[in-house]
Amino acid sequence: MKKFDPSTSIHDYLVFGEFGDVNPSVTDSSTFTFINPQRMEDLFDHEIEGCFLYSRHWNPINKYLSNALARLEDSESAQVTASGMGAISSTILDICSTGDEIISGRTIYGGTYAFFKNFLPRFGIKVTFVDLQNLKAIENAITDKTKIIYGESISNPLLEVTDIPAISIIAKKKKIKLVIDNTFSPMIISPIRLGADIVIHSMTKFINGTSDCVAGCICSTHDFIASLTDINSGATMLLGPVLDSYRAASILKNLHSLHIRMKKHSENALFLATEFEKLGIKVFYPGLRSNKNFDLINSIMNEGFGYGGMMAIDAGSYEKASALMTRMQEEKVGYLAVSLGYFKTLFSSPGHSTSSEIPEEEQKSMGLSEGLVRFSIGLDNDITIAFERIKKCLKEINLI
Repeated sequence: MKKFDPSTSIHDYLVFGEFGDVNPSVTDSSTFTFINPQRMEDLFDHEIEGCFLYSRHWNPINKYLSNALARLEDSESAQVTASGMGAISSTILDICSTGDEIISGRTIYGGTYAFFKNFLPRFGIKVTFVDLQNLKAIENAITDKTKIIYGESISNPLLEVTDIPAISIIAKKKKIKLVIDNTFSPMIISPIRLGADIVIHSMTKFINGTSDCVAGCICSTHDFIASLTDINSGATMLLGPVLDSYRAASILKNLHSLHIRMKKHSENALFLATEFEKLGIKVFYPGLRSNKNFDLINSIMNEGFGYGGMMAIDAGSYEKASALMTRMQEEKVGYLAVSLGYFKTLFSSPGHSTSSEIPEEEQKSMGLSEGLVRFSIGLDNDITIAFERIKKCLKEINLI
Protein backbone atom coordinates (compact mmCIF):
# COMPACT_ATOMS: atom_id res chain seq x y z
CA MET A 1 0.00 0.00 0.00
CA LYS A 2 1.13 3.54 -0.74
CA LYS A 3 1.22 6.49 1.66
CA PHE A 4 -0.72 9.64 0.88
CA ASP A 5 -0.68 12.73 3.08
CA PRO A 6 -3.61 15.05 2.34
CA SER A 7 -2.15 17.79 4.49
CA THR A 8 0.57 18.30 1.89
CA SER A 9 -1.58 17.52 -1.12
CA ILE A 10 -4.89 19.36 -0.84
CA HIS A 11 -4.34 22.28 1.47
CA ASP A 12 -0.93 23.70 0.65
CA TYR A 13 -2.13 25.61 -2.42
CA LEU A 14 -4.04 28.03 -0.16
CA VAL A 15 -1.52 30.77 0.59
CA PHE A 16 -2.79 34.22 1.56
CA GLY A 17 -1.14 37.34 2.88
CA GLU A 18 -1.37 38.59 6.44
CA PHE A 19 -5.02 39.03 7.54
CA GLY A 20 -6.19 37.23 4.40
CA ASP A 21 -9.28 35.01 4.28
CA VAL A 22 -8.90 31.44 5.54
CA ASN A 23 -11.36 30.56 2.77
CA PRO A 24 -11.23 32.13 -0.69
CA SER A 25 -14.05 34.58 -1.31
CA VAL A 26 -16.91 33.56 -3.59
CA THR A 27 -16.70 35.10 -7.05
CA ASP A 28 -20.21 36.36 -7.73
CA SER A 29 -19.56 37.55 -11.26
CA SER A 30 -20.15 36.17 -14.73
CA THR A 31 -17.70 38.48 -16.48
CA PHE A 32 -14.48 40.32 -15.65
CA THR A 33 -13.06 43.73 -16.56
CA PHE A 34 -9.86 44.68 -18.40
CA ILE A 35 -7.81 47.86 -18.46
CA ASN A 36 -5.97 46.97 -21.65
CA PRO A 37 -7.80 45.70 -24.80
CA GLN A 38 -4.65 43.81 -25.82
CA ARG A 39 -4.83 41.80 -22.59
CA MET A 40 -8.38 40.74 -23.45
CA GLU A 41 -7.29 39.71 -26.94
CA ASP A 42 -4.37 37.72 -25.53
CA LEU A 43 -6.70 35.85 -23.18
CA PHE A 44 -8.88 34.77 -26.10
CA ASP A 45 -5.77 33.19 -27.60
CA HIS A 46 -4.44 31.41 -24.50
CA GLU A 47 -4.98 31.11 -20.76
CA ILE A 48 -3.12 33.64 -18.62
CA GLU A 49 -2.63 32.59 -15.00
CA GLY A 50 -4.58 34.81 -12.62
CA CYS A 51 -6.47 36.53 -15.43
CA PHE A 52 -10.19 35.85 -15.93
CA LEU A 53 -12.45 36.57 -18.87
CA TYR A 54 -15.86 34.94 -18.42
CA SER A 55 -17.14 32.41 -15.88
CA ARG A 56 -18.00 29.80 -18.50
CA HIS A 57 -14.26 29.63 -19.04
CA TRP A 58 -12.77 30.18 -15.56
CA ASN A 59 -13.42 32.24 -12.47
CA PRO A 60 -11.32 32.53 -9.30
CA ILE A 61 -13.28 30.23 -6.97
CA ASN A 62 -13.65 27.49 -9.60
CA LYS A 63 -9.93 27.80 -10.24
CA TYR A 64 -9.17 27.41 -6.52
CA LEU A 65 -11.29 24.27 -6.36
CA SER A 66 -9.77 22.90 -9.55
CA ASN A 67 -6.27 23.44 -8.18
CA ALA A 68 -7.21 21.60 -4.98
CA LEU A 69 -8.62 18.66 -6.96
CA ALA A 70 -5.47 18.48 -9.05
CA ARG A 71 -3.50 18.18 -5.81
CA LEU A 72 -5.93 15.54 -4.56
CA GLU A 73 -5.46 13.38 -7.66
CA ASP A 74 -1.80 14.30 -8.19
CA SER A 75 -2.54 15.55 -11.70
CA GLU A 76 -1.04 18.58 -13.41
CA SER A 77 -4.37 20.35 -13.74
CA ALA A 78 -8.13 19.97 -13.30
CA GLN A 79 -11.46 21.52 -14.16
CA VAL A 80 -14.76 21.48 -12.30
CA THR A 81 -18.10 20.86 -14.00
CA ALA A 82 -21.79 21.12 -13.15
CA SER A 83 -22.20 17.34 -12.78
CA GLY A 84 -20.36 14.05 -12.99
CA MET A 85 -22.08 13.32 -16.29
CA GLY A 86 -20.95 16.75 -17.51
CA ALA A 87 -17.37 15.70 -16.74
CA ILE A 88 -17.78 12.33 -18.47
CA SER A 89 -19.53 13.59 -21.59
CA SER A 90 -17.15 16.53 -22.03
CA THR A 91 -14.11 14.29 -21.69
CA ILE A 92 -15.39 11.74 -24.19
CA LEU A 93 -16.51 14.30 -26.76
CA ASP A 94 -13.24 16.20 -26.51
CA ILE A 95 -11.27 13.06 -27.40
CA CYS A 96 -13.58 11.19 -29.77
CA SER A 97 -15.00 12.02 -33.19
CA THR A 98 -17.20 10.16 -35.66
CA GLY A 99 -15.69 6.76 -36.44
CA ASP A 100 -13.76 6.48 -33.18
CA GLU A 101 -14.21 3.64 -30.70
CA ILE A 102 -14.21 3.24 -26.92
CA ILE A 103 -13.66 0.16 -24.77
CA SER A 104 -15.62 0.38 -21.52
CA GLY A 105 -16.02 -1.76 -18.46
CA ARG A 106 -19.37 -3.51 -18.48
CA THR A 107 -20.12 -2.81 -14.79
CA ILE A 108 -20.33 0.97 -14.71
CA TYR A 109 -22.77 3.60 -13.49
CA GLY A 110 -26.08 3.35 -15.36
CA GLY A 111 -25.99 6.95 -16.59
CA THR A 112 -22.55 6.40 -18.11
CA TYR A 113 -23.75 3.15 -19.67
CA ALA A 114 -26.75 4.91 -21.23
CA PHE A 115 -24.53 7.70 -22.57
CA PHE A 116 -22.19 5.15 -24.13
CA LYS A 117 -24.83 2.72 -25.39
CA ASN A 118 -27.63 5.03 -26.52
CA PHE A 119 -26.24 8.54 -27.04
CA LEU A 120 -22.76 8.21 -28.55
CA PRO A 121 -23.90 6.04 -31.52
CA ARG A 122 -25.86 9.09 -32.77
CA PHE A 123 -22.46 10.65 -33.44
CA GLY A 124 -20.92 7.54 -34.95
CA ILE A 125 -18.88 6.68 -31.85
CA LYS A 126 -18.86 2.96 -31.07
CA VAL A 127 -18.50 1.56 -27.54
CA THR A 128 -17.55 -2.04 -26.79
CA PHE A 129 -18.33 -3.27 -23.28
CA VAL A 130 -15.94 -5.83 -21.80
CA ASP A 131 -15.08 -7.40 -18.47
CA LEU A 132 -12.18 -5.23 -17.30
CA GLN A 133 -11.11 -8.06 -15.01
CA ASN A 134 -10.11 -9.92 -18.20
CA LEU A 135 -7.02 -8.21 -19.64
CA LYS A 136 -7.07 -10.47 -22.69
CA ALA A 137 -10.62 -9.36 -23.49
CA ILE A 138 -9.45 -5.73 -23.40
CA GLU A 139 -6.57 -6.44 -25.78
CA ASN A 140 -8.84 -8.36 -28.15
CA ALA A 141 -11.33 -5.47 -28.29
CA ILE A 142 -8.73 -2.87 -29.34
CA THR A 143 -8.77 -1.72 -32.97
CA ASP A 144 -6.89 1.00 -34.79
CA LYS A 145 -9.92 3.23 -34.13
CA THR A 146 -9.88 2.82 -30.33
CA LYS A 147 -9.26 6.13 -28.58
CA ILE A 148 -10.28 5.42 -24.96
CA ILE A 149 -10.33 2.63 -22.41
CA TYR A 150 -12.87 3.65 -19.77
CA GLY A 151 -13.41 2.15 -16.33
CA GLU A 152 -14.19 2.83 -12.70
CA SER A 153 -11.59 2.37 -9.95
CA ILE A 154 -14.19 0.45 -7.96
CA SER A 155 -17.15 -0.39 -10.15
CA ASN A 156 -20.76 0.57 -9.62
CA PRO A 157 -22.58 -1.42 -8.25
CA LEU A 158 -20.62 -4.71 -8.01
CA LEU A 159 -17.53 -3.19 -6.33
CA GLU A 160 -15.07 -4.81 -8.74
CA VAL A 161 -11.57 -3.32 -8.53
CA THR A 162 -9.91 -2.24 -11.78
CA ASP A 163 -6.27 -3.21 -12.29
CA ILE A 164 -5.27 0.28 -13.39
CA PRO A 165 -1.50 -0.40 -13.64
CA ALA A 166 -2.01 -3.44 -15.88
CA ILE A 167 -4.58 -1.74 -18.13
CA SER A 168 -2.36 1.34 -18.30
CA ILE A 169 0.42 -0.75 -19.83
CA ILE A 170 -1.98 -1.94 -22.52
CA ALA A 171 -3.29 1.58 -23.15
CA LYS A 172 0.13 3.21 -23.37
CA LYS A 173 1.44 0.53 -25.71
CA LYS A 174 -1.42 1.31 -28.11
CA LYS A 175 -1.39 5.10 -27.47
CA ILE A 176 -4.93 4.97 -26.07
CA LYS A 177 -6.21 7.27 -23.30
CA LEU A 178 -7.08 5.51 -20.05
CA VAL A 179 -10.00 7.32 -18.40
CA ILE A 180 -10.93 6.32 -14.83
CA ASP A 181 -13.99 7.34 -12.82
CA ASN A 182 -12.77 7.50 -9.22
CA THR A 183 -16.09 8.52 -7.63
CA PHE A 184 -16.26 5.54 -5.24
CA SER A 185 -12.68 5.85 -4.00
CA PRO A 186 -11.32 9.39 -3.60
CA MET A 187 -8.06 9.34 -1.60
CA ILE A 188 -8.24 5.54 -1.42
CA ILE A 189 -7.00 5.07 -4.99
CA SER A 190 -4.93 7.57 -7.01
CA PRO A 191 -5.41 6.52 -10.67
CA ILE A 192 -3.00 9.10 -12.13
CA ARG A 193 -0.18 7.65 -10.02
CA LEU A 194 -1.11 4.20 -11.28
CA GLY A 195 -0.97 5.15 -14.96
CA ALA A 196 -4.37 6.63 -15.83
CA ASP A 197 -4.40 9.64 -18.17
CA ILE A 198 -7.64 11.25 -17.00
CA VAL A 199 -9.57 10.93 -13.72
CA ILE A 200 -13.22 11.87 -13.35
CA HIS A 201 -15.35 12.34 -10.25
CA SER A 202 -18.96 12.95 -9.54
CA MET A 203 -18.25 15.40 -6.73
CA THR A 204 -21.93 15.10 -5.83
CA LYS A 205 -20.89 12.03 -3.86
CA PHE A 206 -18.00 11.56 -1.38
CA ILE A 207 -15.97 14.64 -2.31
CA ASN A 208 -18.78 17.01 -1.34
CA GLY A 209 -20.27 14.61 1.17
CA THR A 210 -23.48 16.43 2.14
CA SER A 211 -25.87 15.56 -0.74
CA ASP A 212 -26.76 19.22 -1.26
CA CYS A 213 -25.41 19.79 -4.77
CA VAL A 214 -24.56 18.19 -8.10
CA ALA A 215 -21.01 18.66 -9.44
CA GLY A 216 -18.16 16.93 -11.25
CA CYS A 217 -14.51 17.30 -12.12
CA ILE A 218 -11.86 16.23 -14.62
CA CYS A 219 -8.22 15.81 -13.55
CA SER A 220 -5.46 15.39 -16.13
CA THR A 221 -2.50 17.10 -17.79
CA HIS A 222 -2.23 20.82 -18.42
CA ASP A 223 -2.58 20.12 -22.13
CA PHE A 224 -5.80 18.15 -21.80
CA ILE A 225 -7.47 20.69 -19.52
CA ALA A 226 -6.37 23.44 -21.92
CA SER A 227 -7.97 21.44 -24.74
CA LEU A 228 -11.25 21.22 -22.78
CA THR A 229 -11.28 24.97 -22.11
CA ASP A 230 -10.12 26.11 -25.54
CA ILE A 231 -12.34 29.00 -26.65
CA ASN A 232 -12.64 27.74 -30.21
CA SER A 233 -12.98 23.98 -29.79
CA GLY A 234 -12.99 22.91 -26.12
CA ALA A 235 -15.78 20.62 -24.96
CA THR A 236 -16.34 22.22 -21.56
CA MET A 237 -16.04 25.71 -23.02
CA LEU A 238 -18.57 25.09 -25.79
CA LEU A 239 -20.94 22.63 -24.09
CA GLY A 240 -21.01 24.87 -21.01
CA PRO A 241 -21.27 22.56 -17.94
CA VAL A 242 -20.36 25.41 -15.58
CA LEU A 243 -20.28 24.84 -11.82
CA ASP A 244 -21.97 27.61 -9.83
CA SER A 245 -19.49 29.68 -7.81
CA TYR A 246 -21.35 29.30 -4.52
CA ARG A 247 -21.37 25.52 -4.93
CA ALA A 248 -17.68 25.52 -5.79
CA ALA A 249 -16.93 27.42 -2.59
CA SER A 250 -19.07 25.00 -0.56
CA ILE A 251 -17.36 21.94 -2.04
CA LEU A 252 -13.94 23.46 -1.39
CA LYS A 253 -14.78 23.78 2.31
CA ASN A 254 -16.07 20.19 2.47
CA LEU A 255 -12.99 18.91 0.66
CA HIS A 256 -10.83 19.72 3.68
CA SER A 257 -12.56 17.01 5.75
CA LEU A 258 -12.55 14.35 3.02
CA HIS A 259 -9.67 12.35 4.51
CA ILE A 260 -11.44 12.11 7.87
CA ARG A 261 -14.77 11.18 6.29
CA MET A 262 -13.30 8.49 4.01
CA LYS A 263 -11.62 6.80 6.97
CA LYS A 264 -14.91 6.64 8.87
CA HIS A 265 -16.99 5.53 5.87
CA SER A 266 -14.46 2.75 5.30
CA GLU A 267 -14.25 1.72 8.95
CA ASN A 268 -18.04 1.38 9.19
CA ALA A 269 -18.38 -0.42 5.85
CA LEU A 270 -15.69 -2.97 6.72
CA PHE A 271 -17.37 -3.69 10.05
CA LEU A 272 -20.77 -4.27 8.43
CA ALA A 273 -19.36 -6.32 5.55
CA THR A 274 -17.49 -8.56 8.01
CA GLU A 275 -20.54 -9.09 10.21
CA PHE A 276 -22.84 -9.76 7.24
CA GLU A 277 -20.42 -12.37 5.94
CA LYS A 278 -20.43 -14.08 9.35
CA LEU A 279 -24.23 -14.29 9.07
CA GLY A 280 -23.93 -16.12 5.74
CA ILE A 281 -25.06 -13.16 3.61
CA LYS A 282 -23.46 -12.83 0.16
CA VAL A 283 -21.43 -9.61 0.42
CA PHE A 284 -19.71 -7.51 -2.24
CA TYR A 285 -16.90 -5.54 -0.59
CA PRO A 286 -13.25 -5.43 -1.71
CA GLY A 287 -11.98 -5.14 1.87
CA LEU A 288 -13.01 -8.70 2.73
CA ARG A 289 -10.25 -11.31 2.51
CA SER A 290 -12.70 -13.58 0.70
CA ASN A 291 -13.21 -10.98 -2.07
CA LYS A 292 -11.62 -11.85 -5.42
CA ASN A 293 -10.00 -8.40 -5.63
CA PHE A 294 -8.65 -8.24 -2.07
CA ASP A 295 -5.00 -8.66 -3.06
CA LEU A 296 -5.37 -6.28 -6.01
CA ILE A 297 -6.85 -3.43 -4.00
CA ASN A 298 -4.19 -3.83 -1.34
CA SER A 299 -1.52 -3.51 -4.01
CA ILE A 300 -2.86 -0.24 -5.47
CA MET A 301 -4.58 1.59 -2.61
CA ASN A 302 -3.19 4.45 -0.54
CA GLU A 303 -2.47 3.57 3.07
CA GLY A 304 -4.74 4.82 5.83
CA PHE A 305 -8.13 5.38 4.22
CA GLY A 306 -9.58 1.87 4.21
CA TYR A 307 -11.47 0.15 1.41
CA GLY A 308 -14.29 2.61 0.85
CA GLY A 309 -17.79 3.27 2.06
CA MET A 310 -19.63 1.34 -0.66
CA MET A 311 -20.81 -2.24 -0.32
CA ALA A 312 -23.61 -4.49 -1.57
CA ILE A 313 -25.40 -7.62 -0.44
CA ASP A 314 -27.58 -10.10 -2.32
CA ALA A 315 -31.00 -10.56 -0.75
CA GLY A 316 -31.88 -13.30 -3.26
CA SER A 317 -34.85 -11.63 -4.95
CA TYR A 318 -36.23 -8.18 -5.67
CA GLU A 319 -39.12 -8.86 -3.31
CA LYS A 320 -36.73 -9.66 -0.46
CA ALA A 321 -34.55 -6.66 -1.32
CA SER A 322 -37.56 -4.35 -1.31
CA ALA A 323 -38.81 -5.71 1.99
CA LEU A 324 -35.35 -5.32 3.54
CA MET A 325 -34.93 -1.73 2.37
CA THR A 326 -38.42 -0.79 3.56
CA ARG A 327 -37.78 -2.23 7.02
CA MET A 328 -34.30 -0.66 7.28
CA GLN A 329 -35.75 2.77 6.62
CA GLU A 330 -38.50 2.15 9.20
CA GLU A 331 -35.84 1.06 11.70
CA LYS A 332 -33.90 4.27 11.01
CA VAL A 333 -30.82 2.55 9.62
CA GLY A 334 -30.73 5.19 6.89
CA TYR A 335 -32.66 6.29 3.82
CA LEU A 336 -34.01 4.52 0.76
CA ALA A 337 -32.39 6.82 -1.79
CA VAL A 338 -30.05 6.79 -4.77
CA SER A 339 -26.65 8.52 -4.78
CA LEU A 340 -23.91 7.99 -2.22
CA GLY A 341 -21.32 9.63 0.02
CA TYR A 342 -23.86 11.18 2.43
CA PHE A 343 -23.25 11.23 6.19
CA LYS A 344 -26.31 9.00 6.63
CA THR A 345 -26.44 5.47 5.20
CA LEU A 346 -28.27 5.26 1.87
CA PHE A 347 -29.49 2.08 0.17
CA SER A 348 -31.17 1.18 -3.11
CA SER A 349 -31.75 -1.66 -5.56
CA PRO A 350 -29.34 -0.88 -8.44
CA GLY A 351 -31.10 -3.05 -11.01
CA HIS A 352 -34.24 -0.97 -10.53
CA SER A 353 -32.58 2.41 -10.06
CA THR A 354 -29.01 3.54 -10.78
CA SER A 355 -28.30 0.59 -13.11
CA SER A 356 -31.78 0.33 -14.63
CA GLU A 357 -30.46 1.69 -17.95
CA ILE A 358 -28.58 -1.60 -18.42
CA PRO A 359 -30.82 -4.22 -20.12
CA GLU A 360 -31.94 -7.07 -17.89
CA GLU A 361 -30.08 -9.76 -19.83
CA GLU A 362 -26.84 -7.77 -19.56
CA GLN A 363 -27.39 -7.25 -15.83
CA LYS A 364 -27.63 -11.01 -15.43
CA SER A 365 -24.54 -11.70 -17.52
CA MET A 366 -22.41 -9.37 -15.40
CA GLY A 367 -23.73 -10.81 -12.13
CA LEU A 368 -26.05 -7.97 -11.13
CA SER A 369 -28.85 -9.92 -9.47
CA GLU A 370 -32.45 -8.87 -8.86
CA GLY A 371 -31.83 -9.06 -5.14
CA LEU A 372 -28.77 -6.80 -5.00
CA VAL A 373 -28.95 -4.04 -2.40
CA ARG A 374 -26.28 -1.33 -2.67
CA PHE A 375 -25.26 0.52 0.48
CA SER A 376 -23.48 3.82 0.89
CA ILE A 377 -22.43 3.47 4.51
CA GLY A 378 -22.72 6.58 6.65
CA LEU A 379 -20.62 8.20 9.35
CA ASP A 380 -22.32 6.56 12.34
CA ASN A 381 -20.28 7.07 15.50
CA ASP A 382 -21.31 3.61 16.75
CA ILE A 383 -21.93 1.36 13.74
CA THR A 384 -22.87 -1.57 16.00
CA ILE A 385 -26.24 0.10 16.60
CA ALA A 386 -26.94 0.14 12.85
CA PHE A 387 -25.82 -3.48 12.57
CA GLU A 388 -28.23 -4.65 15.25
CA ARG A 389 -31.08 -2.83 13.50
CA ILE A 390 -30.16 -4.35 10.13
CA LYS A 391 -29.83 -7.78 11.73
CA LYS A 392 -33.36 -7.43 13.11
CA CYS A 393 -34.64 -6.59 9.62
CA LEU A 394 -32.77 -9.53 8.08
CA LYS A 395 -34.39 -11.89 10.61
CA GLU A 396 -37.87 -10.52 10.01
CA ILE A 397 -37.74 -11.28 6.28
CA ASN A 398 -36.03 -14.66 6.85
CA LEU A 399 -32.69 -13.79 5.28
CA ILE A 400 -30.86 -15.15 8.34
